[in-house]
Amino acid sequence: MIVAGADGCRTGWVVCRRDDDGALDIRVVKTLGEACEGLSILAVDMPIGLVDTPRPGRACEREARALLPGKTSSVFPTPCRPALACTTHADANALSKTMGVGLTQQTFHLFPKMLEVDALMRGNETVRAIVYEAHPELAFARMNDGKPVLSKKRKPEGFAERLDLLARHGLVWQPQTVSGAARDDVLDAMAVCRTALLIAQCTARRLGPEQERDRYGLPMNIWF
Repeated sequence: MIVAGADGCRTGWVVCRRDDDGALDIRVVKTLGEACEGLSILAVDMPIGLVDTPRPGRACEREARALLPGKTSSVFPTPCRPALACTTHADANALSKTMGVGLTQQTFHLFPKMLEVDALMRGNETVRAIVYEAHPELAFARMNDGKPVLSKKRKPEGFAERLDLLARHGLVWQPQTVSGAARDDVLDAMAVCRTALLIAQCTARRLGPEQERDRYGLPMNIWF
């Protein structure tokens, strides 16, 4: 059984695949569809299931923030589906504001990845069966006995702390350059790879009601 975790990066997606004997393969692919090939489970750090209005938003995000005191900003509000159709931040922000919530530039920069995931999930039943939404900081908190990892992953101490947690849970990586991805992107892909393994083993936790779906029937849950 091969599982994997994927995190968006500047050139596509950095993917950490784990095979039956625990060996890891870390590489960058251009599309998430490529990452799905040959997998039993893929956990991805990107929203799946989109609301039509930004308030009250997705229950899974509210539950995630409650589990991450001191790290709540890592769970950004997922934009509503109408805003995703906008091609500029100004337009997306203005539209979202008419429904009560503005949009940051950082969130707008994720629109292409969100749209890619949404199109893939809506258009392929096989993909829908194996792809799950995950969140790296929830994954690290679970590895850390339920306590959020408050150090910053881009700082040396935060990077080392997360690398150690991953190693203690069977995901060992000797840091090296992965062309097209930052080192912290690799850590996040590894973290949600562990979530994929837990999903495959039926020991992962789900946030948000099991039956909660968006207008296209996509689940609105975060797993860790």
